[in-house]
Amino acid sequence: MSSIVRMQRANRGSHFRAYRLHGADPSLLDPFMGIDHAWMSAPTFPPHPHAGFSAVTYLFLDSETGIANRDSQGNGNLIEPGGLHWTAAGRGVVHEENPAVLGSTTHLLQIFVNLPLDRQNAAPFALTLAPHDVPVVHRPGARIRIPLGSFDGVHSPLRPPTEVTLLDVTLEAGTELTLPVPAGRCTFFMPINGSAKVDGEVFGLDDLGVPIFSSVTEATTHKLVAMAGGSKVAVFIGEPLHQPVISNGPMAFATQESLMAATAAYHRGEMGSL
Repeated sequence: MSSIVRMQRANRGSHFRAYRLHGADPSLLDPFMGIDHAWMSAPTFPPHPHAGFSAVTYLFLDSETGIANRDSQGNGNLIEPGGLHWTAAGRGVVHEENPAVLGSTTHLLQIFVNLPLDRQNAAPFALTLAPHDVPVVHRPGARIRIPLGSFDGVHSPLRPPTEVTLLDVTLEAGTELTLPVPAGRCTFFMPINGSAKVDGEVFGLDDLGVPIFSSVTEATTHKLVAMAGGSKVAVFIGEPLHQPVISNGPMAFATQESLMAATAAYHRGEMGSL
């Protein structure tokens, strides 16, 4: 079963613009909680807490600069164009990301991924994948980068706490790519550049449409075809966790009690500071 969800524009001045996908029905994206497709050229978000889920940043190769990332656990690194950083917030961490060169533009996905219930109150940790460690599969007219999960037997070396797939797919005009999806997974296609068709349904940046396919009991395949001018598409695949999502914005848990406890811990300074 498929449906089309429209992304929303979410700009913060001239230095941050984004197309935001957050399902009104959280089960549509499960285990993903939301995605920002964004361009950022200056500090936009001051140090802020996360708890109960994972915040994931993926930079596209056309970014003019990297992102300086740091958190209250003492982690600090440069996320380079083409690289990925995964912050599993667990019971709570304070986090900050800014363009490494102010005035230069980063082109990114900010992906929020739910954590399994038994890991929501675990200690926070971070995972990093450098651009040269992202596997790439080439097909005639197609390039598929695999920062998370797998495609055609090729696996990302990253092993995150929630098993998901992210494919950065670039297609020349008219190129067709078949994407197999295991049983029980949800799948959705986010347009990054240009327009494409998936299973005959047209979507693209013109209408901000995101085709979403809910999980089914049998394995399936989807046919992705680039329209005139070619296209770039981010493909998301994940196995739903089927958990409640109770959120106050920067924190999200499966129970109100855990959310209240994390909020209190943050205000007591127990998540650290930057």
